[in-house]
Amino acid sequence: MTELPRLPRRTLLAAAGASAVLAGVGAPPARAATRLTNLAHLDELTTTVRLRRTAAHSTYRLAQEPAVGLLWVYADVQDDGSYRPVGGGSYDAASDTWGQGAYDSDDIARAAVVYLREWRATGSAHARRQAYQQLRGLAYFQTLIGEYAGEFLLWMQPDGTLNPTPTPPDNPNPADAGESYWTARALWAFGEGYVAFARRDPAFAAFLRRRMELAIAAIERDTLVRYGTYHDLHGVKVPAWLITQGADATSEALLGLAPYAAATGSMAARRACRRLARGVAEFAAGSTTQWPFRALLPWAQSLDDWHAWGAEMAQGLAAAAKALHDPSLLKPAIADTAGFTAQLLTATGPDNGWLPVPLEKVQIAYGADARVRACYDVGRVAGREGLERLAGVAAGWFFGANRAGVPTYIPATGVTFDGVEADGRLNRNSGAESTIHGLLTMQVLDAAPDLVRLARASARIATRDGLIVIEAEDGELRGGASVQTPDPAWTGESLWSGKQVVGGAGATISWRLPASDEALLVQPVLALEHGSHASVRFTTGDRTLGRVRVGDVGPQGDAASPFRLTPVALDGLANAGSTVTATVRGAGSARLDALLVMPEIARLEASGSTGSVVLLTSKSHRRQTRTVSVPTTGRLRVEAYDRNGARSREALRGDRVMIEPGGFTIVFASAR
Repeated sequence: MTELPRLPRRTLLAAAGASAVLAGVGAPPARAATRLTNLAHLDELTTTVRLRRTAAHSTYRLAQEPAVGLLWVYADVQDDGSYRPVGGGSYDAASDTWGQGAYDSDDIARAAVVYLREWRATGSAHARRQAYQQLRGLAYFQTLIGEYAGEFLLWMQPDGTLNPTPTPPDNPNPADAGESYWTARALWAFGEGYVAFARRDPAFAAFLRRRMELAIAAIERDTLVRYGTYHDLHGVKVPAWLITQGADATSEALLGLAPYAAATGSMAARRACRRLARGVAEFAAGSTTQWPFRALLPWAQSLDDWHAWGAEMAQGLAAAAKALHDPSLLKPAIADTAGFTAQLLTATGPDNGWLPVPLEKVQIAYGADARVRACYDVGRVAGREGLERLAGVAAGWFFGANRAGVPTYIPATGVTFDGVEADGRLNRNSGAESTIHGLLTMQVLDAAPDLVRLARASARIATRDGLIVIEAEDGELRGGASVQTPDPAWTGESLWSGKQVVGGAGATISWRLPASDEALLVQPVLALEHGSHASVRFTTGDRTLGRVRVGDVGPQGDAASPFRLTPVALDGLANAGSTVTATVRGAGSARLDALLVMPEIARLEASGSTGSVVLLTSKSHRRQTRTVSVPTTGRLRVEAYDRNGARSREALRGDRVMIEPGGFTIVFASAR
C-alpha cells in the first residue's frame, strides 16, 4: 500500500480519526435506508477515558461520571480496509504517548456539533448521548483558573494527561496562552450545545452556559481588546480584532455565539457576536472581475491569500445576521457565495489555496464542506433559492467531482477520505476532521432532498473551463526581459507561482492564449510596489487591453512584504488564440508572475446517477445567452440568478439559456 504523506496539522491537508468504540453510551441505532448521514465511522473514532479533577481542569459531573467522551485525531487505513487510530507526532511505545497527543479539543468540538445536529434532526437518543459525552470531554480542555482562564488546551495523551506544549509546539504555546482556533471551535460547540440541551437537560445547559461565558470573557480579554483597530496592508485598512487574526477562526466562533446569544440574550455574547461579525464583514473584497472576485478573505495579514479550509465566513455572518437581526451582515455573505463560490465551482473547485494563483491544489473535506454550508446557510437566511442550489452542485465533490474522479464519502460506512492530492491520488486515510466535515455536508443534503439529486448529478465532471494559468516565464521574452527565481517564493503574504519575469523599460513578454469559444479576461499577477514609476501595457494585436502602474499601491505599512503580489484587472477582453504582449515602460522595472485567463462565461458540465448539470457563471457586465446541450430522459429545469442569487424572471430566450450580468445559471436535466 502506497503511503501518502501526513502534513502538519492545521496547515493544509489535515488527516484525522481513529477506531475505538465509545464505551458506555449504547449501540447506535440502525441507519435509515434513505439517509446519507451515517455516524458509524465517527462513532468508531470515539472513546472514553477516566479523567482526574484538578484546580485548572474539570468537567460536568466528573465525580459521578469519571469516564469522559473523547475522539482520536487521526486514522490510517489498513490493507484490509479497516482503520487504525493514531495520534499526532511521533509515538513513544514505552510511555504510550505521542509528540502531540491522541485527542484534540478542536476535533472533539466539531464532532459534538455533528452529534448535536443529528440529534436535533432525527431525535436520535444515540446522537444525544454522544453529544453529551463529547461536550463533557471538550469542557475538560478549558482552563478554569489563572491568567489564561477561559482558553483551551489542544492536546491530550491516551491516559488523559493534557499536553500544553506538544512537539512540534502549537501557536500559542502553551496552547491555552491566548486566542486560538480551538477556542473558536469550542465556542461553536458550546453555543449549539446550550441551545440543544436548554429544555431537555437544564442542568447540563446551565453548565455549558457557564463555560460559554468563561470563553467569551477570554475572547474579550485576548481578542476584542483590539476592537476598532486596524492593520494597514499596502494602504488597505484591515480589521485587527479577529481571533488569531483570522476571519476563518472568528467565523467558527460566530456559529456558536450567534445561536447562543439569540437563545440567552446574554449581553456579553451579543456584544462579542456583533463586534466579531463586523470585523469579518469588512473582509469582503473585489468585484465580479477583480480579485478576489467578491470573496470574504480569511487572514488579516494578507490581501492575496484565500484558502478553502476553514472558510466559514459566509455562514458565520449569516448566523450573526439572523441572531442580531442585522441584514447588513448578509450582504458580504451573499457576495461571497453568489459571486466568488459560483465562480470557484467553474474554475478549480475547493482547492486549498489561491495565493493568489491557485497553487495549493490539494482538496479536502474541510474546504469542500465549507463551500456547501456557506451556500446553504446563506441561502436559507437570505431567502435566496439560487444559493441553496449552488450548495447542491458544490456537494458533488463528495460524490466524485474532484481530481480523483471518485466518491470521497462512503454512505455505507460514514467514511470520508482525508483528501485528494494535486495529482489526483486519493488519500484513503479517514480521520476526525475529514469525517466530521463529510457528515456536516451529508446533514445538509438529508435536510434538502432536491440538493441530493443535484449533488449526484454533479459527480462526474466533463468540463470545467473557468480558469487557466499561464506562467510568465512561458512567454516569449525580448528587450532584456529575464527569468529569475524568487527567493524566497513565499513573500509573507502570497506565493510566487514559479519563476518571475523581470524587465525594465522596453522589455516585452508575449503569450499565446488558449482556444475557447468565449472572449477571455486576462489578468496579470505582478508585484506592485509603492514608489515605482514603471508601468506595463498589455496589448493584443492593435488593441490595448489595459495598463498597469507598478506603483499603484499604498506604502507597505504593517504588511510583511514591501510589494503586493496580486492579480490586476484589465479593461478589455482578448480573443481566444490571440497573442497578448506586455511591454514595460518608464523608470524602474516590473516583475510578473503569471496570467489568470478566464472566459467571460465559464461553465461546469457534469453528470451522474440522477442526471446532468451545467453551471454557467458570468464575468460580463451585460446579459448573455448561450446554447446548452444536455442529455435527458426526464425533466429539464433551467434557473437563472442575478449576481446576488435572486431568481431572474427570464431563464430562457428561445432555445438559449440566459446568464445575468455577474450572475449564474443552473441547468439540471433529470435522469428520468
